[in-house]
Amino acid sequence: MSILGLSLSILSIFLSANSPEQADIISETYTIISPSGAYCWFQDPRAIYVEGKFRRTYVGWISSQGKLEVGYYDHDTNEMGSKIIKEFWDVDDHNVLSFLVLPDLRLMIFYARHNKENLYARQTLKPEDITDWGDEIIVARMDKVTYSHPVYLVDEKCFYVFWRGNTWKPTFATSKDGLNWSEPKVLFQDRGKEAENIRPYLKVVSDGKRTIHFTFTDGHPRNEPLNSVYYAVYKEGKFERADGTLIGSMDNLPILPSDCDKVYDAVQTGARAWVWDIALDKKGRPVIVYTQLPEEEKHFYHYVLWDGKQWVDHEITFAGPWFPETPKDKKEPEPHYSAGICINHANSNEVYLSRKRDTTFEMERWVTHDAGKSWSHTPVTQNSTVINVRPIVPWGYNKEKGHLLWMRGHYTHYTQFQTAIFCWIER
Repeated sequence: MSILGLSLSILSIFLSANSPEQADIISETYTIISPSGAYCWFQDPRAIYVEGKFRRTYVGWISSQGKLEVGYYDHDTNEMGSKIIKEFWDVDDHNVLSFLVLPDLRLMIFYARHNKENLYARQTLKPEDITDWGDEIIVARMDKVTYSHPVYLVDEKCFYVFWRGNTWKPTFATSKDGLNWSEPKVLFQDRGKEAENIRPYLKVVSDGKRTIHFTFTDGHPRNEPLNSVYYAVYKEGKFERADGTLIGSMDNLPILPSDCDKVYDAVQTGARAWVWDIALDKKGRPVIVYTQLPEEEKHFYHYVLWDGKQWVDHEITFAGPWFPETPKDKKEPEPHYSAGICINHANSNEVYLSRKRDTTFEMERWVTHDAGKSWSHTPVTQNSTVINVRPIVPWGYNKEKGHLLWMRGHYTHYTQFQTAIFCWIER
């Protein structure tokens, strides 16, 4: 379904909906990829940039009608297109897909419904073409699946995909051909009866060659008042801390969180946390952004990196309170939903974040030149009359000019939203 030219018509609707004195500052460099769409932040990558025959950004979303869709923006022609993967996939932003770019530039997607059965995957039939897809396969047969994080390691010629499984724990499977998958295994899990109800939240990044890096929490900050942040890396069948200390191997899973690096210790500060992104710097060392949540209405963005000897943690800025637009006289069910922060994976000194400015949430670019000690920032949106949240820099985009995707509109709950998917490319 082509949506060429949609950005101009939707843009006029956005402008006409506001009086001139209240009109948002919307640059000609903004494009609406989809007038209806949302995603959560625990699938990666949710957006990718692929440069082959075309120069295109691809992104996935769930529409407010519950359609699972994938779309693209062409950087040379400004053309856009989209494809419905599932006509009804539940109205729930947890159900969004994740991408994997295959060596021949065909796209593979992974998707599941929030705490429902099975993890699914499909591949495009042609490189850089989302119009035709192969048959849907079942990667894992499980009663409860949420989120997905696919990886392909060139050195191993092996596919990996990670997700939250039946036991609420990070789980994964492997494949040599992307079609036939191993039996799932739990990756991280504490011992003991109390650990059965704890559900770690996981973020994953890989160098695409031989390493896979993980950051995760004890659980959900709503349930874990001392929610800490952990790190481990996989290399050639073994799991290590950042300094190379051996944690375990594929033969003795699951890995105990207590054996991993504790990147942020909530016990020391008394403030719970939640992870948002993990990337690699130019030397292949991990960089993590997360939120510290000392109070439900006080969220702070933090930037922590491994400098080769230790973890170095710096606060970036105050984010504001939660971003869902809580109905009057209602208690907010997700007070730990920050407006969002992401790392530019091609330049880990640059992050994009949303924070409360005056009456709503605005997008900003923040840059550090001293490993997070100090920051400069510039606005991406200003004077908005609706929220701008959950930024994504498409993975694989490595140009000097800025490029960002985000959700813009109204959001009450992960099952109730009227947001569009916006795209910004610096001119």
